[in-house]
Amino acid sequence: MRVAMIGTGYVGLVSGACFADFGHVVTCVDKDAGKIERLKQGEIPIYEPGLDELVAQNVNAGRLNFTTEAKDAIAEADAVFIAVGTPSRRGDGHADLSYVYAAAEEIAELMSGFTVVVTKSTVPVGTGDEVEAIIKKTKPDADFAVVSNPEFLREGAAIKDFKIPDRVVVGTDSERAREVMRELYRPLFLNETPILFTSRRTSELIKYAANAFLAVKITFINEMADLCEAVGANVQEVSRGIGLDGRIGRKFLNAGPGYGGSCFPKDTLALTKTANEAGCPVRIIDTVVEVNARRKRAMAEKVIKAMGGDVKGKTVGVLGLAFKPNTDDMRDAPSLDIVPALIEAGAKVKAYDPEGMHEARKLLTGLDYAEDAYGAIDGADAMVIITEWDQFRALDLDRVKETLKGDVVVDLRNIYSPEDMTRRGFSYTSVGRPAV
Repeated sequence: MRVAMIGTGYVGLVSGACFADFGHVVTCVDKDAGKIERLKQGEIPIYEPGLDELVAQNVNAGRLNFTTEAKDAIAEADAVFIAVGTPSRRGDGHADLSYVYAAAEEIAELMSGFTVVVTKSTVPVGTGDEVEAIIKKTKPDADFAVVSNPEFLREGAAIKDFKIPDRVVVGTDSERAREVMRELYRPLFLNETPILFTSRRTSELIKYAANAFLAVKITFINEMADLCEAVGANVQEVSRGIGLDGRIGRKFLNAGPGYGGSCFPKDTLALTKTANEAGCPVRIIDTVVEVNARRKRAMAEKVIKAMGGDVKGKTVGVLGLAFKPNTDDMRDAPSLDIVPALIEAGAKVKAYDPEGMHEARKLLTGLDYAEDAYGAIDGADAMVIITEWDQFRALDLDRVKETLKGDVVVDLRNIYSPEDMTRRGFSYTSVGRPAV
């Protein structure tokens, strides 16, 4: 089948490359001429493990193309995916749908023959209705169907998530559109992937409900971590104790500095706005948004407390800036709250992230960037672990002890053992675990 992917951001690029790897012919369209030229040269604008090889293989095979010219790509396509950004709108927190609606209008003008228009972007309930109305208004005689097909890709594991997904959700009442979507995802039938066909509005809400529920789990265990610290319990054992219950599950029960990234912050906020407008406030999600914002700010206070209550004139070595490992995504990363708060309190900050420093430099100023983990902690009074990259899990602790000027280690991801760190002479602070 022929596919046009409008947008070459994280979702569009990963989805386009994976559809091409399924054997479809995919053209990724973007108005950013510089980005398209870099993609043609094999330069991938985001860090996602394995994506550069996947793109190169399918470009060489002639199944994946990049262009700024949408005309031919859309006219020839069996399915056109809208994969543009839907950031939080300034002022009210709603999802900004201007890029989605602009894409819908452009598609309407250029489509030819029966075309399935698929919203891959995360959009509020009812967006598909508006996309359909825009296309009808722009081209009254258009032969098309609008489908919701939300993505469930984890940054750092996106290719696996696309090719071996837990499920595929398709929202449409059109049998013709269902047949096109079945053909697009036919390679997944071999893995017996569950494909849920539902209404468009239900599909749109599934995406928000899924992200909100996971955000609830993260926030819940973070609050349990605070309680564990207050009463002398161990949050990791609490997580294991409740996670073994099949009704709860083990995933997303790791205490830390709060959730971030491109999805959870904006999606939880957008869901609360949609619910309030519908007259059905989601008070649990309202609280999750508030608690998570407060938690990220509290992590800086945790570091300051571990350093004796005053960081003026002291140096803090920060390991990890991206919101999670295996990505360079800095959107709503906890580091964006923690690092500025430490600098404001008078600390000098040196930081290192394996992939995120290019993006971090655009957002974080007033600190020094190191070439590696040991450079970040060289001469520092404290080492603070914010992101749990694998390379931070196996630091040479004897070298860390020699490199640090002080002995304070604040581990916001609980990747080290309190007993081992204390035995090695560190003043060790973690999240939700009793001090040794």
